[in-house]
Amino acid sequence: MTAQATPVKATLETKVVAPQSVKAVAPKAAAKPRAAAKKAAIKVPAKPTAKAAAKPLAPKAKPVKATKVAAPKKAVVATKPVKAEKPAKVKKPKLVRDSFTIPKDEYEVIDALKMRGGKLGQPVKKSELLRAGIKALAAMSDIQFKAALIKVPTIKTGRPTNAK
Repeated sequence: MTAQATPVKATLETKVVAPQSVKAVAPKAAAKPRAAAKKAAIKVPAKPTAKAAAKPLAPKAKPVKATKVAAPKKAVVATKPVKAEKPAKVKKPKLVRDSFTIPKDEYEVIDALKMRGGKLGQPVKKSELLRAGIKALAAMSDIQFKAALIKVPTIKTGRPTNAK
């Protein structure tokens, strides 16, 4: 439409309406503001009124640029949270599996000691009893250690024979 339009055409005026959602302008679109404003505007025909038909057509106003400028982003510095230093891991001692021969009456003493530990509120395993005995022997003086060894009779080592 031009500024010298006839009054009859004035009844068919168009209204410029901004779009519903306005997005941030990209750097390329910011360089050409008129082209971006024309693309963003939507023309909607207005209903003719009696006043609009009576008034002469005024020159068309330029649409207002309805764009939202994005706020500059703040620089985020990545920092790692400070972790408390863990104490050095204690290496578990290497375990050794072994078998031995023991007289039956001494083996029954192991069961009695296990029951005794349970009654005292300290459940104990056979291997724990043997390790406690070794620690007790290691803590003895040489004279006490030799006296304990003399009390233990020597037995034939190896696997027992099957007696039929």
